[in-house]
Amino acid sequence: MTVILGIESSCDETSAAVVVDGKEIRSNVVSSQIDIHAQYGGVFPEIASRAHIEQIYPVVEQALQQADLILDSVDAVAVTRGPGLAGSLVVGVNMAKGLSIGRRLPIIGVNHLEGHIYSLWLAGPEYRFLPDDTPVNATGESLLIEFPVIVLVVSGGHTELVLMTDHGRYERLGGTLDDAAGEAFDKVGRLLGLPYPGGPSIQAAAGKGDPAAFDFPRVWLKSNQGERNYNFSFSGLKTAVLRTLQAMIPGYQLDQPLPPDFPVADLAASFQAAVVDVLVGKTVRAAKEFDAKEIFVAGGVSANAALRATMITRAGRPVRVPPLSLCTDNAAMIAAAGYHRFKAGQTDAPDFDVRPTWPLTEIS
Repeated sequence: MTVILGIESSCDETSAAVVVDGKEIRSNVVSSQIDIHAQYGGVFPEIASRAHIEQIYPVVEQALQQADLILDSVDAVAVTRGPGLAGSLVVGVNMAKGLSIGRRLPIIGVNHLEGHIYSLWLAGPEYRFLPDDTPVNATGESLLIEFPVIVLVVSGGHTELVLMTDHGRYERLGGTLDDAAGEAFDKVGRLLGLPYPGGPSIQAAAGKGDPAAFDFPRVWLKSNQGERNYNFSFSGLKTAVLRTLQAMIPGYQLDQPLPPDFPVADLAASFQAAVVDVLVGKTVRAAKEFDAKEIFVAGGVSANAALRATMITRAGRPVRVPPLSLCTDNAAMIAAAGYHRFKAGQTDAPDFDVRPTWPLTEIS
């Protein structure tokens, strides 16, 4: 039995978790800062780092208490090293280093994107869906994951399409050239006067709207040779929503209250459909090209019901998604990724620094 204490502080969630053997969550404590940053319409970095300082010790202590463990029972500490906000990352890394040095525990610096990928190893068989939208329950097929898999990581800060050929082996197929999908949700949510964060608010509004009401663009992008590639761009879609508002409301300005009878639901549904169409289209095409055994969807935007349903329907192969509790940033996924690296022999010297920009393909 290998017990990993995970610590996550890359953005606006302070989290600590205890995971056994990379798959059993004993505890997963998350202290969210959503209420703090809602007044700004997004994450305010300096305030985020201060909140991490206030929460990091009690969150780690609570994670150990919920797992009914003491530090002497922990085999290693895994902590998010990057990518993320520098000031936020430093808080979690310094906490992990203190525990490592003080209790002579091995420490593993984990890539945040890899953490999102390993949230799928914490998801039970009921989160593996067949093309006919049938979940595989605990009495069904094995949870064993076969490579290669195509991974779509979609969150507020990242939109990455990755080919994973084995544990720790990644090929980046494409990513966003501007706004991440989650960032686009937040910005459009603000345009439509919806509460922060935009993802859940747009999904709720879209449920009452018509996704075909507005013909928003799908940006497929092409290479220099004229072939479609696997990169993403959502800034043009965001601008299309803004231009639509300006056409419907002369003189419209950001944060201006919308009329009571304004078609917010239709706008939200049409925007969401445009994002989902591109995300699913490129992911499914990549899965076919590389003959992937499965498709993984991870990150905060993987909680979006339309994205999940559309991916499962169009994938043509099994699709795995995380439980909603593991979609947003959390330390259990960091502990799971850390477990696989620890078992492969990785430990880090305690003098490593944070990496606010750290491509997944640069980890070995």
